[in-house]
Amino acid sequence: MSELSLIKNDYARYLKGFEMFLKASDISVGTTPHEIVYSEDKMKLLHYVPTALKTHPIPVLIVYALVNRYYILDLQPDKSVIKKLLDEGFDIYIIDWGYPSGVDRYVTIDDYVNGYLDNAVNKVRELSGKEKITLFGVCQGGTFSVMYAALHPEKLKNLVTLVSPVNFDTEKGLLHTWAKSLDVDRIVDYYGIVPGDFLNSGFLLTDPFRLMIDKYVGMFERIDCAPGDTECIIRNEEIVKNFLRMEKWIFDSPDQAGETFRQFMKDFYQKNLLIKNKLVLNGKKIDLKKITMPLLNVMAEFDHLVPNDASIPLNDAVSSTDKETLIFPTGHIGIFVGSKSQKEVCPKIAEWLKPRSELEVTGEPEIPESKPKRGKRK
Repeated sequence: MSELSLIKNDYARYLKGFEMFLKASDISVGTTPHEIVYSEDKMKLLHYVPTALKTHPIPVLIVYALVNRYYILDLQPDKSVIKKLLDEGFDIYIIDWGYPSGVDRYVTIDDYVNGYLDNAVNKVRELSGKEKITLFGVCQGGTFSVMYAALHPEKLKNLVTLVSPVNFDTEKGLLHTWAKSLDVDRIVDYYGIVPGDFLNSGFLLTDPFRLMIDKYVGMFERIDCAPGDTECIIRNEEIVKNFLRMEKWIFDSPDQAGETFRQFMKDFYQKNLLIKNKLVLNGKKIDLKKITMPLLNVMAEFDHLVPNDASIPLNDAVSSTDKETLIFPTGHIGIFVGSKSQKEVCPKIAEWLKPRSELEVTGEPEIPESKPKRGKRK
């Protein structure tokens, strides 16, 4: 093959690749059927349509991070944590935090935990008629869920945390190292609302070769061109679509409420107050020993964003007697969408949850209709 033919071949391949990127907006994500059952400001509470004939009585509320979007848990039908849990007979709700705008710059962590999250929990209790529910926190959403469980243990039957940091004093993740010296005040005072693209750039730099170069080379290698042809075929179009779904999620980065970002970086990453039981929300100190419900703490062994050292200390910090740790040989994203997610991670979580998602022998009291305790945030 001549050098000119090789150049033409690569050129055609790249053109085909960019053509696929241009069609990325047509890629569907988060397709599992659901309805919005409650909304407040930017936040929405989604309830998924059951897929099993019989569901376990205790509902599950999933709380994802403020960074990126919740649909990583429902990326596509064959890579969906939500669909897998539905098929296992669980009644699933999830919080969509939405996209903060300028009016949300002063929204605080207290607003998220004791406001939006508490109102969502109460709505799930009301709709399900159950006094207690399972809170399933993911990544930063798991940190929020831990705080909530310590402040409102009477409303929770179980707590599940998935790749969730509680101990931020570790040198094993670049994010934790960088955050310690970050001039947070300067960033927040300048932006007000911290741009999602600014944060996303930082996440990409935690593993630049793999996240910014290697994956694109791998994608282009799946496109075949005959020598000298200007037309190419995609060897496996579904694989490329899967790639584009991930790209859509990675770059779908909501901006962050400035005061929430300021407090999270200072009180968590820089002062590590949560695990020390020194964090204060709305005048109340968060004591992790008040967490007494069954706890399942799930981690990814090769997590480059939330190293295991950031999650493991949770089990010793709580008072729960029924607690378990699961560590899977995968990464931060792979635990949601990798092959092990459907084959190992979700089944193990379901196995743990099933016996703990049944009613007590005496039953659970019905929950009357509740009103949100807070009005619109400013």
